[in-house]
Amino acid sequence: MSGFLALAIEATLVLYVLAMGIAGLRLARGPSAQDRVLALDFLYVVGMLVMLVLAIRYDSEMYFEGALLMVLFGFVGSVALAKFLLRGEAIE
Repeated sequence: MSGFLALAIEATLVLYVLAMGIAGLRLARGPSAQDRVLALDFLYVVGMLVMLVLAIRYDSEMYFEGALLMVLFGFVGSVALAKFLLRGEAIE
């Protein structure tokens, strides 16, 4: 791995951690439930991006599979939370 790529990966990971921290604050202090759900969506998307950057860094395919599973479960969770906020129940 070249020096520039290693530096870019480190900078990307630092910025993603900063973004996750800000989203964590929004998740904890959000004024409404919709803001909290949006922050949770953002957290799992950034978590998926972190896993993809780690896959590039360590040259491993397992991170790609983990990122795919993370997005799948995050999407299902977002749909369930949105349905709960709209109707008051998640399971019919």
